[in-house]
Amino acid sequence: MHEFTWSGRAPGRHRTWVCAAAALLSLTTSPCRAADDGWIATAALMPVRPDIADEVPAGATPWLPTPEQLEARRAVVGSVAISVEEIFDEADPREDGLLYRLANDLKIRTREGTIREALLLQPGDAFSAQKAEESARLLRERDYLADAEVVPARYDSETNTVDMRVHVRDVWTLEPGIGIGRKGGTNKARLRIADENLFGFGQKVALGYSSDVDRSGVNLQFIDPNLFHSWWSLDTAYADNSDGSNVYVDIGRPFFSLDSRWSAGLSANTRSEITPLYTLGEKVSEFASQYDDISVQGGISKGLVDGWTTRWLAGYRYDRARFTPVPDSEFATADIPDDRTLSYPWVGIEMIEDQFTTTRNRDQIGRIEDLFLGRRFHATLGFASPALGSDRNAGIFSVGGGMSYAVGALGEMDLAANWEGRLESGGLVDAVAELSTRYYHRFDEKNTLMTFVGAAHADDLTEDRQLQLGGDNGLRGYPLRYQTGDTRLQAIVEERYYTDWYPFRLFRVGAAAFADVGRMWGGDPAVTGSQEWLADVGVGLRLGNARSGSGGSVLHIDVAFPLNGAQDIGSMQLLLEGRKSF
Repeated sequence: MHEFTWSGRAPGRHRTWVCAAAALLSLTTSPCRAADDGWIATAALMPVRPDIADEVPAGATPWLPTPEQLEARRAVVGSVAISVEEIFDEADPREDGLLYRLANDLKIRTREGTIREALLLQPGDAFSAQKAEESARLLRERDYLADAEVVPARYDSETNTVDMRVHVRDVWTLEPGIGIGRKGGTNKARLRIADENLFGFGQKVALGYSSDVDRSGVNLQFIDPNLFHSWWSLDTAYADNSDGSNVYVDIGRPFFSLDSRWSAGLSANTRSEITPLYTLGEKVSEFASQYDDISVQGGISKGLVDGWTTRWLAGYRYDRARFTPVPDSEFATADIPDDRTLSYPWVGIEMIEDQFTTTRNRDQIGRIEDLFLGRRFHATLGFASPALGSDRNAGIFSVGGGMSYAVGALGEMDLAANWEGRLESGGLVDAVAELSTRYYHRFDEKNTLMTFVGAAHADDLTEDRQLQLGGDNGLRGYPLRYQTGDTRLQAIVEERYYTDWYPFRLFRVGAAAFADVGRMWGGDPAVTGSQEWLADVGVGLRLGNARSGSGGSVLHIDVAFPLNGAQDIGSMQLLLEGRKSF
């Protein structure tokens, strides 16, 4: 910020020219003010938004310091003005039609209090550029908002206060309808009514019916991310399925920001279902499973220190699984897994680097995306013992992390690794290690090349778990769960094209051309001959949902062609599914 001031005595006509020059430099409307001995003209070489400058109160400077300058001045947050825009901008002639206005009128606008309770900066707090940016990220994570901006709007030097402006845009959150999907040669369907923003309070309620290759059933869900207007949250779900039921409750106060100092929570889940086993994409066996899982946990942290957050975690978990044959099953019953009960305390650590930026046209189409460009790490260790109610001695571990960084001016690299399982009788049990890398190369704003390479290895998986490869996890030209084994390697190359086409101001349109390759090792000897390298190529259409409360979901319509495999595989696979990314 550079500021120049002239003062002196001059006739009225000279004063007019000097004031006009100051106005051109500062882009303000009234850079001159009277003084006892003449006049003073001020020009700041930083443009000030006209709407802000026009509203500058008496005693406020006609310029806005940078966030760094505000922190250096130890400015305090004054007022927080919240602006919630309608779904469609009726000031835009392209969105001033009857149906657009009707959608705006029918939608219950998000309440200012709902936005306010998700902010990390409140009146009276010390201003923090980091908390302003993180507040915007937290708001963009809400499925009922399309975009969010949290920025300083006005500064008063006399009181050393900075007024904040929060700008968000609503989306359509009431979703009645029918959904269909297809991947891996199987269909799925969904009929439901849901609201991601019940009465504008940010709560989600959903009632629906779903059907896929494994089961069908009725389900109900309720989520409140700010329970009783606090940082506590509630997530509940119930499902009555054709093969069992599922009841889930989670209540807790999470680490809601990088500077959060503590967390606590309790969760309980009881689930009964029929677990299928697959070979070459066909169900070959099944058994009944009953899972009961109760967990209590908490954590403490010093908050954000020198760009890092370190969290110390602890908890207790009770995890029980029971397995029985399926009465009158048409499938042969494989070896029934042994029942297991694990009851154990655990401790852990989590570390996150505060490195974020925003981008567009990466995993979404035409939306602001928050991109993590830092390092992260987590590890937990627990010990189960008969003295604590377990049916065995076991060490339960989980360790993982990743890093993301820019590669030159056009590339971005993501690396991730995770290893979890149990140590029993000196050996690994039910353990899976995964490693993946994803690279994005942006040729321009509309063209991006994405490559993915992933590997996984399992040690002594229990019978209710399978490491799989097929149309449901990356090999789009093949049936779902086509190969099974203990080691998996796969790669994807995808050219993405983001268009400017915006049909009916509802959907963003993109396209993709892709090639997938992968294989499994260490499967059942009866199907070892099928565990060869598999590859497919294909093309697809992408429809980015820009106006509804689906969290930036992208509809995939793909056609994939397998290049090898068994003779009974179809020569083409059609995939239709909604995903969170391109």
